[in-house]
Amino acid sequence: MSGWSTLDGRPTQIIAHRGNSGEYPEHVLPGYQSALALGADIIEPDLLASADGVLFCRHDLGLRRSTTIGELKEFAGRQTDGDFCMLDFEAAEVDRLRAVQPFPARNAALNGLYPPPRFSAVIEWAAQQGVLRGRPVLLYPELKHPAEHRQRGIDAPALLIEHCLSLPLGVELLLQCFCVDTLRELKQATGLPVALLLDSNQDPQLALTEHGAWLDGLALSKKLLLGENARCRVDAIHSAGLRVDVWTLRDDQPGEGFANVEQELRHFFALGVDRLFADFPATALRVRDELAVG
Repeated sequence: MSGWSTLDGRPTQIIAHRGNSGEYPEHVLPGYQSALALGADIIEPDLLASADGVLFCRHDLGLRRSTTIGELKEFAGRQTDGDFCMLDFEAAEVDRLRAVQPFPARNAALNGLYPPPRFSAVIEWAAQQGVLRGRPVLLYPELKHPAEHRQRGIDAPALLIEHCLSLPLGVELLLQCFCVDTLRELKQATGLPVALLLDSNQDPQLALTEHGAWLDGLALSKKLLLGENARCRVDAIHSAGLRVDVWTLRDDQPGEGFANVEQELRHFFALGVDRLFADFPATALRVRDELAVG
């Protein structure tokens, strides 16, 4: 590829979505380490709080799908609607769980080996890695379900802000969220770059018009970047000075209309997206490198 159409003209950055989650259970420290070793530019932890206000790296409010909680008899009576809500468990209880691969067709050999990490431990790990490699590790946390936290009396944005304002050397943060009000609060309190997540039924142009003045980027469902208007949509966001992220590319689930994930990756690289979420970062990095020398 002769050049990159990203905002800064540099190659698209690869975000390790929930770590190297195609090969490891999602959100475990060895999965983050693997992604970093592969060369991923950014590590993405999702954040949920325990009942006593400790942030953990988890995606689902329900713990059954991605942890061993269903195997622990002492927790059997604490189900709600057939699942175990993260917000019902204190940090010491979450520490006792082990992560499992939530996608049935993926590697299950590592199930039950690693605990869900506290966000504080991930920051500590990132800082250590940043010092070792001589440049910061970039984390891109998504604060999940702020309204549900608030209903339980948990101020999740405040918990994240506390971490943001006391970052050690060797780690940098970008912030993302689906909730505009929460994202604005995070931006105002920390000054860090923020990206608004948009699902496939939302309008990027409307978001750009209403919030472009304070946002640093829009993180779009990949379905929003298909069809004839996809390049115009990216160009419009870039013209406003914002970065464009796209989520999520998966080797084992190529998007509709693509023969395989390599074809899908080339489509989004050609559009000039600035950051790309990938469950299998090794594949995204390989295709990016092939384009860079092609």
